[in-house]
Amino acid sequence: MFNALIVDKDDEGKTSASVQQIGEDRLPEGEVTVAVEYSTVNYKDGLCIGPGGGLVRNYPHVPGIDFAGTVESSDDPRYKAGDKVVLTGWRVGEAHWGGYSQKARVKADWLVPLPQGLDAKQAMAVGTAGFTAMLSVMALEDHGLKPGNGPVLVTGAAGGVGSVATAILANLGYEVAAVTGRPETEDYLKSLGATQIVPRGELNETTKRPLEGETWSGCVDAVGGEMLARVLGQMKYGASVAAVGLAGGAKLPATVIPFLLRGVNLLGIDSVMQPYDNRLRAWERVAKDLPMDKLEAMIQPATLSDLPQLGADILNGQVKGRVLVDVNA
Repeated sequence: MFNALIVDKDDEGKTSASVQQIGEDRLPEGEVTVAVEYSTVNYKDGLCIGPGGGLVRNYPHVPGIDFAGTVESSDDPRYKAGDKVVLTGWRVGEAHWGGYSQKARVKADWLVPLPQGLDAKQAMAVGTAGFTAMLSVMALEDHGLKPGNGPVLVTGAAGGVGSVATAILANLGYEVAAVTGRPETEDYLKSLGATQIVPRGELNETTKRPLEGETWSGCVDAVGGEMLARVLGQMKYGASVAAVGLAGGAKLPATVIPFLLRGVNLLGIDSVMQPYDNRLRAWERVAKDLPMDKLEAMIQPATLSDLPQLGADILNGQVKGRVLVDVNA
């Protein structure tokens, strides 16, 4: 028997979450059983712990869209007992039972070996948010971003993706402009390497002008909506925006003018179905390019019993940095 956070739904459609003891016979199908050490909390996790957001197909359910731990048993030759692994995406924690459990069973194709230089704790301090941030930086670099081109904008900078993106970009020598609507996070963002703090209000207002002054050499955008539309008109010629989130809404009230007159690129970043080779590349870059002392500053420790409250908090924009869930505490 082992502990897991079980989310259930009653006849009236209301969900409830509690830590329960379950047996291995309850685990879903898969080739590899992992003794989970750490997980984390993402926006999707908040939805799956609470209202579901249309992500959860069947109840009872174990959320947790990422985890890191040690292989306990494997029917696949790529993994053996004792191997350290990390999982993000593949709809684990949504359609498939996830990482808010002391054990998980998944398909071997969904796992990535933990890269040298990272342990399970560090991997989940990074988690899906940090993995997505690294994918964003890689995409911007692949489209020509280089240090010295000018400031790189990070929206939603105090959140999970934004925090890691800020730290990685600063470590690589970029000038980082961090957007936040929470003035109390300014010192935190500067400690991660941000050289400029941009109040959210400055970018939240729409403008009728499709183009403004060329300001940003790149952007990691976790907000979407009106802010993304505004930012597109402020990008330098040929610059790119990596779109990773929709905290400000899914609609994009923009024109095509920035694309046509300035050659701006809008790069969609998906971490869920990312091919294996690029996953490996991203995790190896995380191990090399994310300063671990900065990672420590982002961490908020938590246990399985803290998750119902944390799920509600992240949906309300009340979580700063990275929540590190020790499933065995």
